[in-house]
Amino acid sequence: MCTDREYREVVRLGERASTPHYAIYRDFRGETGGNLPAVSKIGISAGRRVGNAVVRNRVKRLLREFYRHNKRVFPPGSRTAIVVRKAPGDADLASVSTELLFAIERRWGKREEPSQCRQET
Repeated sequence: MCTDREYREVVRLGERASTPHYAIYRDFRGETGGNLPAVSKIGISAGRRVGNAVVRNRVKRLLREFYRHNKRVFPPGSRTAIVVRKAPGDADLASVSTELLFAIERRWGKREEPSQCRQET
């Protein structure tokens, strides 16, 4: 997300899912500018109580990598804010993905990827 105002709006108005380490907020913004396609936006926040700068930056890098690998669970036109509640210890991408995917699918349902194959008629 581009601005602090947009991030705060998502946290205030969005639907919430939570895990022991993260809070996930999502809302849908149907409007797009002109002929631009709807894109999903993500914002990540890790406060000081998570740990020192090294820990916070590592967690944010893991969350950005999670987003990059799992864009299918972030529908076009959605805005998602992920707030780190407490540091997940010795987390790796697999454990972060498992925790977040479970919460997202439990709250918003499983999204099927569109088929890459064309159907013959």
